Amino acid sequence: MSAANAIASAVSPDTSSSSPSLPAELASIKADAQSRGLPFSGGVDPALAWTLFSGQGVLLVDVRSNEERKFVGHIPGSLHVAWATGTALTRNPRFVRELESKIGGKDVVALLLCRSGKRSALAAEAATKAGFTCIFNVLEGFEGEIDAQQQRGKADGWRFHGLPWVQD
Repeated sequence: MSAANAIASAVSPDTSSSSPSLPAELASIKADAQSRGLPFSGGVDPALAWTLFSGQGVLLVDVRSNEERKFVGHIPGSLHVAWATGTALTRNPRFVRELESKIGGKDVVALLLCRSGKRSALAAEAATKAGFTCIFNVLEGFEGEIDAQQQRGKADGWRFHGLPWVQD
């Protein structure tokens, strides 16, 4: 059994209902997102994302380009499906199919991460429109927002919060 399948089975749908069983934190976030009319299951702050990924078997999918992962760093054990590719960040037309294949289905709970949380929100929206039921966006992204000095990682983001990551 692959790591993705093992994790997916840990958060597989509850057989007594048609929706996946969610950790309590995500159930609350999803309910709030639905009440606000968000086009995906909601946003998760980086610290909670790490807790859910490292301890509760929730999948973490990095949607940045290969180049970003290689040269900026990535989270060990995270999956990768590029939302856009190359230095021009050309939209990946196979994103939804690749995501479904990589995570093991449309009812699997997954957190999407990009550089600042913007592309992963678009990716979460596209996945939800394609029938995925539990796709969340990691707020702040891996590097955070750009500041007045044109730098990232000074006020927010995965790395700013001191969460685990590695660089090739």
